[in-house]
Amino acid sequence: MRAVVYNGPEDIDVTDVPEGPVGPGQVRLQVAFNGICGTDLHEYYAGPIFVPTEPHPLTGDSLPVVLGHEFSGTVTEVGGGVSTLAVGDRVTVLPVYSCGECLACKGGRPNVCAKVGFHGLSTDGGMAETTVVEASMAFKLPDSVSLELGALTEPMAVAYHAAKLGDPDPSGTALVFGAGPIGIGLWFALKGQGVDDVFVVEPSPVRRASIERLGAKTLDPTSVDVPAFIAEHTGGDGVTAAYDAAGVQASVETALACLGAARTMVSVAIYEKPLETSLIQLVLREARIQGTLCYTDEDYRAVLQLMAEGHYDTTGWVETIAMDDIVTEGFAALQAGQKMKVLVDPSR
Repeated sequence: MRAVVYNGPEDIDVTDVPEGPVGPGQVRLQVAFNGICGTDLHEYYAGPIFVPTEPHPLTGDSLPVVLGHEFSGTVTEVGGGVSTLAVGDRVTVLPVYSCGECLACKGGRPNVCAKVGFHGLSTDGGMAETTVVEASMAFKLPDSVSLELGALTEPMAVAYHAAKLGDPDPSGTALVFGAGPIGIGLWFALKGQGVDDVFVVEPSPVRRASIERLGAKTLDPTSVDVPAFIAEHTGGDGVTAAYDAAGVQASVETALACLGAARTMVSVAIYEKPLETSLIQLVLREARIQGTLCYTDEDYRAVLQLMAEGHYDTTGWVETIAMDDIVTEGFAALQAGQKMKVLVDPSR
């Protein structure tokens, strides 16, 4: 089968690889769509980061790997002992491997397992014609949810989980920094969790226009004093939650300056450079910075329910490419800011 194989920084092969066997408790999927994640970009240009160079403790695999952890597909083969899925089922996949034994796992937080691994990073993933996953990882798509939208469940669950961690007040104001795919997902998640007053801070006119077409209110930090605007808008109370999906120092500093007393800024970004940010705003307001990683089964179910209700809209920010165009139309175009979200269609 054809697959996108990651060998190291800026070293990708689109080549034939053997299909893996389907073991007990597993299913084979014919992959429909696989999204290119910001993590994939970091791996391509600056990795390996999450991709192991030594055998991973849970998967036993290491570089090189088939990429792809945001995907949907159709079940084509079912392994022994699987009763929850059948051939023909349309599914999306929660791609996290956890040990089940560490303190985090026992505390109901497998997303921060001490040995956490990811399908498509810690082992061969979904950026291929087929892939084999544990049946427990597969979530059936509601009839009204397309395979294209289903491939976005993973990044939308990242955003949904982060939105919850901010504990936003539905009667207050929330602030999102960055209008990339996760920023868009945060806006959808906050609206889905009952927060109506949400502003998205984004300097790129292209990205602002994309999220505005979905109905979002935006602020251009190059022309608006965001903390002053928020102070006036909230009567000096500040926002009840802020989210950094931009990953730059300026967004963190501005977010902290906009937080209300005892409120949270959630970091949903990967920071390639160390931050040199003063914590005085946290001290003076008893505010805090909250990290977030991945999602839980509950987040996946919540996102799928919202998708079934027609809550998500892909208009103007999602496009599909062929596997052979992964570098030029995928990684390079995303890195240059020419595209928002790219799904790879292995059948093209």
